[in-house]
Amino acid sequence: MSAEHADALITGPVRGRGAGINPGNRFEDVRLHVLGEHLDDEARDRRGVAANVRTEVLDDHSRTVINKVDSPDLGMRWTFNPYRGCEHGCVYCYARPTHETLGFSCGLDFETRIMAKRDAPALLRKELSAPRWAGEPIVMSGVTDPYQPLEARLRLVRACLEVFVEFRQPIAIITKNRMITRDLDLLRELAVHGTIGCAVSITTLDRTLAAKMEPRASSPSDRLRAIEELSSAGIPVSVMTAPIIPGLNDHEIPAILKAASEAGASGAGYVLLRLPHQLKGLFLDWLHRHYPDRAGKVEGQLREARDGKLYDATFGTRQRGVGARAEQIGRTFDVFSRRYGLNDARRSLNSDAFRKPVGADGSGQMGLFASD
Repeated sequence: MSAEHADALITGPVRGRGAGINPGNRFEDVRLHVLGEHLDDEARDRRGVAANVRTEVLDDHSRTVINKVDSPDLGMRWTFNPYRGCEHGCVYCYARPTHETLGFSCGLDFETRIMAKRDAPALLRKELSAPRWAGEPIVMSGVTDPYQPLEARLRLVRACLEVFVEFRQPIAIITKNRMITRDLDLLRELAVHGTIGCAVSITTLDRTLAAKMEPRASSPSDRLRAIEELSSAGIPVSVMTAPIIPGLNDHEIPAILKAASEAGASGAGYVLLRLPHQLKGLFLDWLHRHYPDRAGKVEGQLREARDGKLYDATFGTRQRGVGARAEQIGRTFDVFSRRYGLNDARRSLNSDAFRKPVGADGSGQMGLFASD
């Protein structure tokens, strides 16, 4: 670990980051945890000035980029992740524990040590050209946000979208960054063939809460503008009110759905807060630091929706929870989705348009080629 990141373990609150700590890696025999009292002492020593930790970009040398999904309750078979880790720093992100498989922490490391798949466009072209690939829809992304701030400089997603357009590969994109509108030209080309669907995640309309919970994501108002621009460009777009955190943002469900509908969203979805593995402690630490007055209420309501636990990974209920509290959230979402016209069946992406351009497989032969 670099000296810079080792120091980040003990410097306390960090400027512009969701996590201020690095919980121990569950796969490591020796774990270093930083106690909250120590962070408070460090903050006092700095007289309230937050530490600054720069993003470190590391090369990811994965040999494949299209990943098969085995979870039966996600509604997707394939995902594509151009990055691992996410600079947005959303403190609640269920993908944080995936960073532990790389030898990092799910805390500050997840949002400051980003793995970039610089070979992704070439690998994507190779995999889409494979004889066995027939154009099944791909979701971008499963464990990262493709339009995190780093993308503005690296432009990996932009390059991959050019490949998707060439193959007319059906894709679904989910993001909480207005940067998606940078690529409207390519998204329009996919929309012509019915091979694109977008979802913008809006967790709260409260700019202050968003800044604490999702520090480097676009503001709520910018996300609404992204929905408006996508919709105006003829690109199907939904809103994801995710995650719903009982006692913190669940009361905003009606307002979020109304605002998204007025911006042009045509569908909506939600997921109850998921706290797998080490994420439980990380989220509770954040909650007690930023909202000590309601931390007990939030934790209590979350446990009520999780059958007394902070998380249950059971397929089928992990996304929605169980019990009266979870049912109330579900009913509220359903009622207001219908009221604002966001309950239409999700459109299927068109795999019939998929084609393999001449020479894409390296043989010089025409592959599957959809008629123009």
